[in-house]
Amino acid sequence: MTYPPKPRRLIRRLVGATALGAMALAAGAETPATLNLFGATGLIDMPSGEPQPDATFSVTSGHFGPMSRTTLTFQISPRLSGSFRYSAIRNYARLFCPPDCRGVNEFPTYYDRSFDLRYLIADEGRYLPALTIGLQDFVGTGRLSGEYIAATKHVTPRVKVTAGLGWGYLGTYGEIGAPFGERPIRDRGLEGQANFSQWFRGDMAPFGGIEWQINDTWGLKAEYSSIGYPEESDRRQTFERRSPFNFGVEYQRGNNMRFGAYYMYGSEIGFAAHILLNADQRRSGGMGGPAPDPVAPRPSRAADPDAWSPEWVTQDGAQEVLIANLNKRLERDGLRVEAMGYTATRTQVRVRNLSYDAEAQAIGRVARTMSQVMPASVEVFEIVPVVNGVPMSKVTVRRSDLEALEFSTDQAAAMRARVKIEDPGRPIAGLVFDKAAYPKFNWSVTPYLRFRLFDLDNPVRADLGLRVGASYEIRPGLMLAGSLTKKIAGTLNEPPPNIVAALQPVRSDVDRYDALGDPALESLTLAWFGRVAPEVYGRVTVGYLERMFGGISTELLWKPVGKRWAIGAEVNYVGQRDPDQGFGFSFYDYKVATGHVSGYLELGKGYHAQLDVGHYLAGDVGATLTLDREFENGWKVGAFATLTDVSPEDFGSGTFDKGIRVEIPIAWFTGQPTRAARPLTLRPFGRDGGARLEVDGRLYETVRDYQTSGLDAQWGRFWK
Repeated sequence: MTYPPKPRRLIRRLVGATALGAMALAAGAETPATLNLFGATGLIDMPSGEPQPDATFSVTSGHFGPMSRTTLTFQISPRLSGSFRYSAIRNYARLFCPPDCRGVNEFPTYYDRSFDLRYLIADEGRYLPALTIGLQDFVGTGRLSGEYIAATKHVTPRVKVTAGLGWGYLGTYGEIGAPFGERPIRDRGLEGQANFSQWFRGDMAPFGGIEWQINDTWGLKAEYSSIGYPEESDRRQTFERRSPFNFGVEYQRGNNMRFGAYYMYGSEIGFAAHILLNADQRRSGGMGGPAPDPVAPRPSRAADPDAWSPEWVTQDGAQEVLIANLNKRLERDGLRVEAMGYTATRTQVRVRNLSYDAEAQAIGRVARTMSQVMPASVEVFEIVPVVNGVPMSKVTVRRSDLEALEFSTDQAAAMRARVKIEDPGRPIAGLVFDKAAYPKFNWSVTPYLRFRLFDLDNPVRADLGLRVGASYEIRPGLMLAGSLTKKIAGTLNEPPPNIVAALQPVRSDVDRYDALGDPALESLTLAWFGRVAPEVYGRVTVGYLERMFGGISTELLWKPVGKRWAIGAEVNYVGQRDPDQGFGFSFYDYKVATGHVSGYLELGKGYHAQLDVGHYLAGDVGATLTLDREFENGWKVGAFATLTDVSPEDFGSGTFDKGIRVEIPIAWFTGQPTRAARPLTLRPFGRDGGARLEVDGRLYETVRDYQTSGLDAQWGRFWK
C-alpha cells in the first residue's frame, strides 16, 4: 500500500516542476495537444484540458506493466470528442484461480471495453486556461469509470501545465473529500448502461503535470497521478504501485505519428504509439488521375453560322454517334453515358459514375466533355446521374456558363449559383439507350478479411479468403448478383465464451457459419430498383440476402431533391439459413417478419442523424439512433445505439447494442479516383438483440449523394 506525500511536500514538487518548465528556453508555435496512454488528450496517464484539432482521428496503443490499452478517439466537433477503448489486464486472476475460477476470475487476461466523452468548456485565453470536463467509461462495465475536470495553460509557447480533479477511477489516490456525496455501487447486470448516478460522486482527488516540447521532435512530460489502481495493484497485485509520479519522453515523427517511453508509478516501464489522421484533409494532398477535358468554346454565330444550324437533329444515326463519341472520351474517367435524348438546343444524358467518390467532379467532367462533342446549337446540358439504372436527379448546366466561368477566380461558387439541381422527372422525348449498356455482365475476384472483435477470450479473430463476385444487369433497375467465398486461413471458427442463449441466435452463433461455411454461397439475389412516384424510390430484393438469412426485402424512400430530410420504410420476410451457407433453411427452421420506419436528417456542417424504429431479427422491438459526421473527402465517422424490449439479462454482456463505425475512402490513401471504401464497425461481439438484416442496396445513401446536399458538399471539385 502506498500513501500520498504530505501536502507541503507535494506542493513543493509541483511548483518546482512548473517553475523549471517556465524557465525553459522555448520558441515557436504553441505546443500541440498530445495524447496519453488512455488515448485521450492528456499527459501520461492523466487527462489535460485541451482538445485535439477538429476532425482528428487517432489510434493509440498504450502499455505499462500488465496494462494494455488500444483506443480510437475522434474529435467530433471543435469542443466535443469521443473515445472507444479496449483494455487488457494480464495476470488478472493469478491470485484467485484456483480456487475461485468464476466470473472475471476465469480469464487469465481480463478484457474490457469502454467509451469516453469530453467537452471543452472554455478555450485557453491570455490569462485563463483551457477547461475540459470529461466522462471516462461512462457506458460499459464501469471498471474504468471516472469523471474529471482538467485545466491546461501555456506558460510559454512550448511549456504548458495541467491541473485537475478526478472522481471514480481517477479519484482513487490522494483523496481530498467527497463534496457531492458518496458514490453508489453499480448494480450487477447493468454493465453497459450509462452510470448517471455515479457521475462526480464519491472521493475527489487532484492531479497535475507539466509538458515541455523541447523542439518539433522531442518532448518531456511529468505528472502527479490520482489513479491508485486499487484493484490491479492492491487486490490482485498485478504490479506494485510505489509512487504517484510518472515521467516520460516523447518523439514526434511528422504530423501523423508520436511515440513515448515512460517511467511509471515508481516501478514500471511504459510505452505508447499514436497515429493521428485528420479526416477533413486529403493525405495525398490532392487527387490524381487523368486531366479533365477543357471547355471547348463555340464559334460565334456570325463567324460560323453553319455550326449553329439545328438541322443535325434530323440526321439518321446522330444519336448513336454522339453517345459513342462521349463514351470514347469519358471511358478514361470511369464514366459512361447509358442513354441520350435531345432537341436542337437541349441534350439530356443519363450517366453512370464508376470512379469518382466526389459526385460533383463526375458531373463537371461530363459537362466539359459534352462541350467537346455536342453541336454548337445545344445550349442546355441536362446531366442525369443513374445508380442501378435509376435516375437520381437532374443537373442542368448552361453551356454559355461553362464557357464564361472556366477561368474565373471563383469558378466553383459562380457555377453553382447558375446550376439547377432538381428531380429528374420524365425523360426527355426521344431518349435512347446505348445498345452496349444492357444487358451487362461483371465479375471480380478479390481478397476478403473478416473480423470478429472483443470476445472475452481473444480481442481479435479474423479470416482471410477469396471472394468471387458477379452481377448481371438485365435492364435498367433489374439486377442478378451473387458472391462465393473460400477461406484460406483464420480463427473465426473458434467459438466465443459466455454467449447468452435467451434469444434466437440470429448473430451470436456466427462462429458456426464461419466454421461450416467453407466454401460458402455468401449471397444470391435478384433485385429491382426504381422510382414509384416523383421523389419516391423503391427496392425489392429476393434471394439469399446475406450469410445468415434469405427471403424477400422491400423498401420505399421519399427523398425530396432539395430537402435535407427523408423518410423510409422497409419490410422483410426472411428465414435463417443453414450454417453451411448452401441452399437450405432447415437447421434452425426460424422465420421472422422484420422491418423499420426510418427518418433521416442532415444537421448541417457534415452531421447526419438517422432514427430507425421497428421489429428486429430476434423478434425484439425498439429503435436505433445513428449519428455520423461526413467530410468532403469521403471520410465518415459515427456512432449508433439500439434500445429494444430485450432485458439486460437476456441481451448479455453490454446490455444493449452500440458501436462506432468508420468509413475511409480508398482514394484518400491512393490519391487516385475510385468509389471504393473500407467500412469498419466496432461493436460488442455478436449479440442477438437489436440485430438488423444486412441487405445490399439500401436506398438512402445511394440517392442523397446525387441530390442537392450531396452534390453541394463536394461542389468544390466540379472543375477538377
